[in-house]
Amino acid sequence: MGVSLRISKWFVIIAAVITLAFALLFSPLSDKASAATSSSGQKVVTYGNSLKGKPYKWGGTTSKGFDASGFTQYVFKNSAKVTLPRTSKDQFKKGVAVSQKSLQQGDLVFYKTGGKQVSFVGIYVGKGQFIGATSTGVKVNSMSLKYWKDRYAGAKRVLK
Repeated sequence: MGVSLRISKWFVIIAAVITLAFALLFSPLSDKASAATSSSGQKVVTYGNSLKGKPYKWGGTTSKGFDASGFTQYVFKNSAKVTLPRTSKDQFKKGVAVSQKSLQQGDLVFYKTGGKQVSFVGIYVGKGQFIGATSTGVKVNSMSLKYWKDRYAGAKRVLK
């Protein structure tokens, strides 16, 4: 009886060690990267939301007034220490393309509001919405509104 009890203890210990090893070996490392992106994205969104109501100003890059790309440039610089180019067209050249169904907080969403080229950028806040400096000031907009839906050009992830 004493022998079978020892085998059982060793069996349990070895099984526990093997189970732990497999759990660590096969745990997705991308979750850590995703969590970092999500955390940075939340900071960007929170900072962007703190600027709601600021006025639109053509060429504006400060809290006294923003245009679309000036807003995203300002928010990313001050919340995530990420430097973006000045224009939405140049911002569209940065980062990694993201499908609309894979958007995360802090991703940049781009629109063609003035023709065939990207001319507007906002920051995805979640639940199909983005925040951006529109002609009526900084506000949250629904991506499903016909105006935005018809002009959607793509999205980019610039946060690591």
